[in-house]
Amino acid sequence: MSPNRRPLQAFTPKARESRRQFIQGSGLMLAGGTMLAGSMQPARAAHPFGSDRIRLGLIGCGVRGTAAAKEALSTTGGAVELVAMADLFDDRIQASHRSINSRFPEQVNLRGRRFSGLDGYRGVLASEADLVILATPPGFRPLQFEAAVEAGKHIFMEKPVAVDSAGVRRVLAANERAMQKGLAVAVGFQRRHEPRYQHCIEKLHEGAIGEFVFARAYWNGTDSKPTPQTTHRSELEYQIRNWQSHPWIGGDVLTERHVQNLDVINWVMGSTPKLAQGQGTDGRIGPDRIDQHMIEFVYDHADAGEVHLISQCRQVRGGWNRVGEFVHGTLGTCDLSEGIIRDRRGNVVWQSEATERAGKGWQRGQQNLFDLLRRGVPINEVQPAAASSLTAIMGQMASTTGKLVKWQDVLSSDHAVTDIDKIVSLDSPAPV
Repeated sequence: MSPNRRPLQAFTPKARESRRQFIQGSGLMLAGGTMLAGSMQPARAAHPFGSDRIRLGLIGCGVRGTAAAKEALSTTGGAVELVAMADLFDDRIQASHRSINSRFPEQVNLRGRRFSGLDGYRGVLASEADLVILATPPGFRPLQFEAAVEAGKHIFMEKPVAVDSAGVRRVLAANERAMQKGLAVAVGFQRRHEPRYQHCIEKLHEGAIGEFVFARAYWNGTDSKPTPQTTHRSELEYQIRNWQSHPWIGGDVLTERHVQNLDVINWVMGSTPKLAQGQGTDGRIGPDRIDQHMIEFVYDHADAGEVHLISQCRQVRGGWNRVGEFVHGTLGTCDLSEGIIRDRRGNVVWQSEATERAGKGWQRGQQNLFDLLRRGVPINEVQPAAASSLTAIMGQMASTTGKLVKWQDVLSSDHAVTDIDKIVSLDSPAPV
């Protein structure tokens, strides 16, 4: 079994605690995945709280945040209630609230707890929410994750965990405190919760295609057009509203989207790459953003030795579109996104019986998180998520510099895209 897929373990509680105490953040931390920042001993276990309701706070009311809140409210096994919402922009809170309330009117109980502005997230963290969803643009993730941990909240945060190495280290440091507090932390790498991927990776680890030879990963899709700058009151507001076009707040297509595919390859390999080199071009989406990358990563695999990954991602209209991952071995090839293994002649020799398509992983991930919370078994997915975020940042470093980048270069890099803490108002100067 891959080190990124170690099963959860149970620990004997030192003292009995009430169901309500556990949901308020006094539970047990179970380490999962590869540890990147030292080792932590699990905290004490907590009494499971059965069918007690879970109160939810949403920070980031865009498309993904709204969808994540709906997925959380759709989970089974106990009551879930949305009690607070925040976004930089009030119009997005209103649109998200209408969308959620139209589907879950009995589970929305805000009582005026709607907070806008750059510090609006603090209103949610000060509320009675037990678990918060962090779905603002990823440049804000380290700051808001750190604050959520200090507030003692269980957390679901979207990927990536940061847009630069300094931000990832900040998340890892805050996660050590989350582990000490016994907080549950899940991250939006939904493919890890999809049976099709789980079945494929089990087969690969059992040797179904022999020794690995090389791998391919793609996130090739179309672009999205930013709205006109004249509709916003400041340059900073314009850039944040169009965060996918501005790397300081959104990363780029590699760090924000292709990171999902790189996470799958890390999962398959049971490690992170040791080297990366590549190239990229920019300018189609934003003047400061690379939107076409071609990266070669090199892994050291325990059985196969060096394994090279060819990684492509782009956002260009009219091109060849493909999102998926492939692993080639001495006996055949695995298409993980389709759940198919073929022999060297291209004949299908195995196919996963799972019928879920890609989007189902988001719902399954939320259900897994809430099931574990109700059993009193918190989950922590930060280490493998941080590793995959750093892998994407490594590829971005390689393509922007044109140099051979080592894993240690990424771990030790002090480069921060921007000092997010200094942005205190939408009238502040834009970082770019």
